[in-house]
Amino acid sequence: MSAAFLSDFAELAVAGRPGMPEDAVVLAPASAEQAAEILDRASERRVPVTFWGGGTHRGYGYPADASVVLSTERMRSLVDWSPADLTVIVEAGMPITELTTRLAEQHQTAILPEHAAGGTVGGAIAAGLSGWARLRYGPIRDRMLEVVLATGDGRVVTGGAPVVKNVTGYDLPRLVTGSFGSLGLICRVALKLWPIGARTATVVVPEAEQALGTAVRPQAVVEADGVARAYLAGTEAEVAAQAAELGDTIIEGHEWPAPLRAEAVLVVRVPPALTRAAVDRVPSGWSYQASFGVGEVRLGGPGAEAAPALSTLRSWAEAARGAVVIERGPAELYATLDPWGDPGSSLALQRRVKAAFDPLGVCNPGRMPGKL
Repeated sequence: MSAAFLSDFAELAVAGRPGMPEDAVVLAPASAEQAAEILDRASERRVPVTFWGGGTHRGYGYPADASVVLSTERMRSLVDWSPADLTVIVEAGMPITELTTRLAEQHQTAILPEHAAGGTVGGAIAAGLSGWARLRYGPIRDRMLEVVLATGDGRVVTGGAPVVKNVTGYDLPRLVTGSFGSLGLICRVALKLWPIGARTATVVVPEAEQALGTAVRPQAVVEADGVARAYLAGTEAEVAAQAAELGDTIIEGHEWPAPLRAEAVLVVRVPPALTRAAVDRVPSGWSYQASFGVGEVRLGGPGAEAAPALSTLRSWAEAARGAVVIERGPAELYATLDPWGDPGSSLALQRRVKAAFDPLGVCNPGRMPGKL
């Protein structure tokens, strides 16, 4: 079947990359219409398809064994940018670092993940990654205005509108955020923008909770391995006044926590009021980065041998209506700890949503919770 796809779409074939499924045909459509045509053919032939942006989020979920890989490397244009309206439209394969640099020319930002080497805009949205500044700006799903999606059954659908004030229509942007390619390929998005503050600063604070209660609209309050920092942005006077009140150690700019380099990385999500309780349950010997006011704690550690402690942590988090998910780790960890945990009572609803966009289940089959 892969050979048939290679024959049908030979002009779109590109070389594979490390991490892609072995023996898969790799195709790089240049438009949503081309992507939809490929997915239409895949549905006809029951051929499983996976999607590839920068390949930086492959550790989430169950492995998707696909015969065809759709790469967004030919869809990486900045389609439209309206600095006065604080909006930008980009194709999904646009590298985050490239977009961030371009927007900074006009002192604007899309508030995408801060450490995104190799990552793409579409990949961040598909993985639902909000970055450290979620405390001030909300989750990434709230920053999307419009999305163009090539569905699993070969349609091109558009949801939302490229304006900040939009209240009509089905909220497709929110639906595809965090969908991990289970509904189709995100091809183009419109995003809200924000001005970059005249001054930014990082302040080492005695206690994360105190800083959260004292600072006025901080971009983030993060505690990493016992050291808490508040991240400020605004006018020179605003930042100076808040920094002086919060702590003695003031660093110009935002010194965000470095990405965890551990063998295994997991993400704990709980109600914000339980952030400290989650930190107190971090397994011994593991590093952590806790976003206070958001309720997310990232853990980094040695891998499978911590599975019992992680299982206990997950049981506590799920009882609090939270979750513990694996971002990456050795195969032994996935064998002993489910990558998603309890799929919850919404699994039936998720099945119906997937059936509406990918009725034959060709898009990243089995990757989502419940092996959806």
